[in-house]
Amino acid sequence: MKLKSSVWHPNTQMSEWGTFDKITNGKGMWLIDSKGNKLLDAVGSMWCNVWGHSNPQLIKTINTQSKKLQHSSMFNLTNEPAEQLAEKLVKASPGMHKVFYSDNGSSAMEIAIKISLQYWKNIGEKKKTMIATLENGYHGDTFGAMSVGYVPEFFGKFKKQLFSTIQFPVPNKYRIPKGINFSDYQNDCLEKIEKRFSNNNNIAAFVMESGAQMAGGVIIYPKGFQKKISKLCKKYNVLFVLDEIATGFGRLGSMTQYTEQKSTPDIVAYGKMLTGGYLTMAATLTNKKVYDSFSGEFNEWKHLFHGHTYTGNPIAAAVANQNIKMYQKNNLIKKIQKTSKIFEKYYQEISEIDIVGDIRHKGMLMGIELVTNKKTKTPIHPKKSINKIFFEIGKKNGIYLRTLGNIVMLVPPLAISEKELNLLLKKTIMTINQAKNQVI
Repeated sequence: MKLKSSVWHPNTQMSEWGTFDKITNGKGMWLIDSKGNKLLDAVGSMWCNVWGHSNPQLIKTINTQSKKLQHSSMFNLTNEPAEQLAEKLVKASPGMHKVFYSDNGSSAMEIAIKISLQYWKNIGEKKKTMIATLENGYHGDTFGAMSVGYVPEFFGKFKKQLFSTIQFPVPNKYRIPKGINFSDYQNDCLEKIEKRFSNNNNIAAFVMESGAQMAGGVIIYPKGFQKKISKLCKKYNVLFVLDEIATGFGRLGSMTQYTEQKSTPDIVAYGKMLTGGYLTMAATLTNKKVYDSFSGEFNEWKHLFHGHTYTGNPIAAAVANQNIKMYQKNNLIKKIQKTSKIFEKYYQEISEIDIVGDIRHKGMLMGIELVTNKKTKTPIHPKKSINKIFFEIGKKNGIYLRTLGNIVMLVPPLAISEKELNLLLKKTIMTINQAKNQVI
């Protein structure tokens, strides 16, 4: 099948597609294609949209800033929007002290990894060179991010090129090992971490997604799990690094997910929702202890060896500033906490579908795991991509859906109305029912 377009699309088997629907504009929670068809955006433009499309306040901010300063390097220079944003981020992030800007989530996590490793060198501790993480976590698609967020299905072809990490199991309530209960499972996972920390502790940092694993299957951590890991890191002198790129800024129901989890990190990264989903920008924040280790005489070479062309881009920073103001003005976090309860109304109806094995939900995130057999919990693996099947059926039902493996993910714009969320869930149920015969 020959494509007319020269564009190579992300995570897509191009041979399956003849054409791609062209989105010409967006309004509120809806995307509109070149034929005038409307699609309710169930994935928040890949998990980043906050206020919906064509928000007049964010557009005005883009236009206003673009007339003043479009881009200026932060090498030896600064700009007012970036300075203002750093103050806002530090204020919103308890325990954090300084902000390092980048372009995207993968880069923000690469920076976090580099800071973690260089920190120990800067303070003269040479043996701490390893990174620990959770199995099946995801932190981006660049090589460093793939190394610490290794999802076998995504990155298996690059395994030999990735640097070595220490991975620990994460408790998945749907897939508990035989012979133990969920509480014992959690304790076993934590005991494995402590045993490794206490024996030959060459670990520089423990890196994990905050609150939940997203691309690794929508695994919501049990209460207290993240907090206990943070305590182990403090006890055994390991830097605690959190990835809130997809889980912070309200996605799981709190502005900073680590605050809800009572697990203040040494380093945290933000990304997707930072600009409301309108421009690309990310940020890596550190506490004072970590930042201070990079200070010294120039010839000591302690400064951070990292930089991006578009670091602290003033247009993106201006939009992020406006976005944060809108969070506060509209009391968005409380609105999310209320609206997200609508998901719970549909648990029963979704769980009764033949191919649904499990439902995992927190805040404005829902993962619906599809299986061929509810008893054996065998994941579905059709020859044709599940993503394409659900996209095509979802499109007919007026929603834009994208799956991750056998997980149907609902990650709508954060400010979605209760009426639109009800509609989204009803259309999702309709789509799963209609897809049954094609995926098993």
